[in-house]
Amino acid sequence: MYPSKVEVTEVGTRDGFQYEKTFIPTIQKIQVINELVAAGIRRIEATSFVSPRAVPQMADAAEVMAGIERVPGLKIACLIPNHQGAARAIAAGADEIVAICSASQSHNQANLNRSTEKSIEGFGVIVEAATKANVTVHSALAVAFGCPFEGDVSPEHVSDLVGHIYRAGIKNVTLGDTTGMATPQIVEKVVKTLQDTHPDVSYALHFHNTRAIGLVNVMAGLACGISKYESSIGGLGGCPFAPGASGNICTEDLVYLLAESTIETGIDLSRLIECSKHLQQIVGRELPGQVMKAGPRLKLHDFEASNRATG
Repeated sequence: MYPSKVEVTEVGTRDGFQYEKTFIPTIQKIQVINELVAAGIRRIEATSFVSPRAVPQMADAAEVMAGIERVPGLKIACLIPNHQGAARAIAAGADEIVAICSASQSHNQANLNRSTEKSIEGFGVIVEAATKANVTVHSALAVAFGCPFEGDVSPEHVSDLVGHIYRAGIKNVTLGDTTGMATPQIVEKVVKTLQDTHPDVSYALHFHNTRAIGLVNVMAGLACGISKYESSIGGLGGCPFAPGASGNICTEDLVYLLAESTIETGIDLSRLIECSKHLQQIVGRELPGQVMKAGPRLKLHDFEASNRATG
């Protein structure tokens, strides 16, 4: 029932870094992105072109884009809130832009300072500009599985919004679990509703591990046939405009799960682990990822050097 291959999109250098209070030097952001590319990740949401006043960590977005080592097959995506952000991302060399809106009015107001309808109304201009520049447009629909201000978001409401997004000319939609409110049952209901109502849309899932079931929700998505997932190196991340939004699901944990499920990703887990350890040094604290601490399942240890029970 599961897909044989999954596309993993790395969002740590955008969704993860934006949550850091101390500004991360541009050169270190570029280093992390290039390490992720070397590990085999081929779609990265590298940065966002938002107001530096709103998210100071993203003030160097153009400089970060200029420093990325491009390799064949690599797609660099940038999150954008409006057509001004889209123009800046296109000028910086983005392969893809991600137009964001929320499934609830309150989160859209907190995140983008406008109604959901106003955000989606602006998508047409974004698509027109991107099409002229031969840049693909995706949409990210935040709080698609529940809103921290309004509670449950019905699958029917999500479907209605996806319909508006599709009619704006966008055929790729990421469903965001911004504060970790998804459960496997909710994932199944939302995804199956969308597959029935909008089968021509390509869906990706973006889970946070706020309540420690992020990878369980991935399994629910896989069972529904979804083959695109977004994750953050080391489990770094959160939304500064959503209370309680802790880190995204961890990229190396996700890649390990998929590998052990015989699902291909094309990503080198050992190199990913080294990248995660480097990231810990950059942010100066231990990150929540688990596989980088324990290693793969069959990582063996020296018996003679191990601790022994005594007495």
